[in-house]
Amino acid sequence: MSQERPLPVITEQNRGYWAAAARQELVMPHCTQCDKVFFPIAPVCPFCFAADPDWKKVSGRGRVSSFVIFQQAFFAFFKNRLPYAVVQVELDEGPRINANLFDLKPEEIRIGLPVEVTFEKVNDEITLPQFRPLVRGT
Repeated sequence: MSQERPLPVITEQNRGYWAAAARQELVMPHCTQCDKVFFPIAPVCPFCFAADPDWKKVSGRGRVSSFVIFQQAFFAFFKNRLPYAVVQVELDEGPRINANLFDLKPEEIRIGLPVEVTFEKVNDEITLPQFRPLVRGT
């Protein structure tokens, strides 16, 4: 097993997403024709097929729509994080995104749990959007 953390590759298509994450902002592709926000990142809108999306800042808030708890590290990097959760979050704006869930024991995770984005700076190029339980009153 590799000791290195698996990281995304920055491409021309996703550069705006990663640049925003480095600023601790969550952005999603936004269709300039039908005004819908979508994810995953794509060169065309999945709703109307327009080929000129831009980036739109989203709230970073949503609810857990699915999750898995890893008991085994498929990459050596994650061995010391076991068990850890990967959640699918349905953002308030509609798109769903997969990420880690911090600040909660895996056995406390529930479908519908309100969450908010947080950011994990990995290196000078990559800051990962992650999630944590929504703090009441924020």
